[in-house]
Amino acid sequence: MIIAIDGTLASGKGTLAKRLAAHFGVPHMDTGALYRATGVAATIAGVDLTDEEACAEIAAKLDLTLYPDADLRTAEAGQSASKVAALSKVRQALFELQRSFAGQKGGAVLDGRDIGTVVCPEADVKFWVDASVEERARRRCMELEKAGKPISLEQMIAELRERDIRDKTREVAPMKPAEDALQLDTTQMGPDDVFETALNFALKKGFVA
Repeated sequence: MIIAIDGTLASGKGTLAKRLAAHFGVPHMDTGALYRATGVAATIAGVDLTDEEACAEIAAKLDLTLYPDADLRTAEAGQSASKVAALSKVRQALFELQRSFAGQKGGAVLDGRDIGTVVCPEADVKFWVDASVEERARRRCMELEKAGKPISLEQMIAELRERDIRDKTREVAPMKPAEDALQLDTTQMGPDDVFETALNFALKKGFVA
């Protein structure tokens, strides 16, 4: 069985995905890491992030082991990810990798922005996770400050709004909730509350380890 978790940046979808995967004993894929790594790799190679052919070639040969998680969690990596994710051929290059992961025996949990709508529309359990832009910016600022890369709250709010618009309006696989997804607003919810709500929904849907 497959759990698909979509949502905005810093809404808590990654934390939820990891906890559900651990609870059910199934593998987890942060599909956003694929796009962040593609963006980082393209930047390192001096490739224009609007060059669809060149970015798709990088995506097709992507080796995630070459990119430490810390390098993929920067604000710059996030912006780069959003830009390459809008390129149709990049999405095509990474599509089969995600499908293959989802098809593992025993099930899987994937989180991203188009899992329940494009990558795994047949997923057994779907979630859409979101929160106010102010709360998401606050969380992201705390994360970056701990990583030694502080950014002002005002700048982060502006960047999140810019990214939300780009992700929601791109022509290919725009970010949006699946029609049959449980929508979770985590603005005033703690991680435990989010997990318990999602777990109960998954159990009712018949998801078992």
